[in-house]
Amino acid sequence: MAETRLSLLMMVVTAAAMGGGMLVISHLLGRVKGTRLDLTPYECGMKPYERMDGHRYSIHFYLVAMLFILFDIEAAFLWPWAATFRAFADNKMFALGEMGVFLGILVVGFVYVWQRGALEWD
Repeated sequence: MAETRLSLLMMVVTAAAMGGGMLVISHLLGRVKGTRLDLTPYECGMKPYERMDGHRYSIHFYLVAMLFILFDIEAAFLWPWAATFRAFADNKMFALGEMGVFLGILVVGFVYVWQRGALEWD
């Protein structure tokens, strides 16, 4: 038991030392100040059309992006369940019910977001 804890402690100390060492080395060897060219936005090799100093983006862009990520990750949970469905030899109906509850919650959330107008693009 003690050697397991010792090996875990050694691994944590080694990971922390490597992470800290990389930060220190990059700070010492890296460029301190960027040039004017480094600080300009790069858009496919062309100069930007307009300055973005006071420009505000619509919240709908971020909202749709967050909802896409949310529903995409939830849909990704279907893959491991489908891959291991045959392993539920005795509890196939239980596993099917659990996935039904999960999909029901997902559909209720999707309908709520849809009715609130979060998916409307103006």
